[in-house]
Amino acid sequence: MNFEFMPLRTKLFLMRWSGAVLAGGRSSRFGRDKALYVYKGKPLIGWVLDSMAAASERLVIANRPYPGLEVYPDLWRGGDTLSGLHSALAHAQEDWVAVAACDQPFLSQDFWLFMLEHTRSDIRAVVASSGNFLEPLGALYHKSLEGEVLLRLEAGQLQVQALLKGIPHIALDKTELETRFGTHLFLNANYLNDLPA
Repeated sequence: MNFEFMPLRTKLFLMRWSGAVLAGGRSSRFGRDKALYVYKGKPLIGWVLDSMAAASERLVIANRPYPGLEVYPDLWRGGDTLSGLHSALAHAQEDWVAVAACDQPFLSQDFWLFMLEHTRSDIRAVVASSGNFLEPLGALYHKSLEGEVLLRLEAGQLQVQALLKGIPHIALDKTELETRFGTHLFLNANYLNDLPA
């Protein structure tokens, strides 16, 4: 079949993209390593990795080992989420990188495909928005942002919001995304009781 005439969903399944799961936090509020906490029969990190099953590669960004997973540490320590994003962009092989936290078990393959539908050559991120707030995780970033992220780390400018608002991006309405893909879509479990029963 000629790629030009393929249905959009088929094209998206053939599109090459990277998936990166950030698992570098200390989980202090959660009380244990969130990534390995078994939720509904599967570790939280397993749910997130499964949502990225259609990716050409899946990376785990963490500063400690996880058995059975290839882990990439932060290349610039101390920058929290921005450090994880930098490492994800540095190690990714594809132009578009889906970035999520290890405690976002309600992301799905359909969600990522929908986000990928909105990628364009003139933007550098696809994110969800709620008012003036842009969701930094559960988002797509272009690999070409690696240099910009590093500059911000070196300057101590660690706010991902500032990065997003300073680059060309597409912001999709968070409420509409939650209506389409589930009310807990962007939930991240800071505390154990944040997870629905």
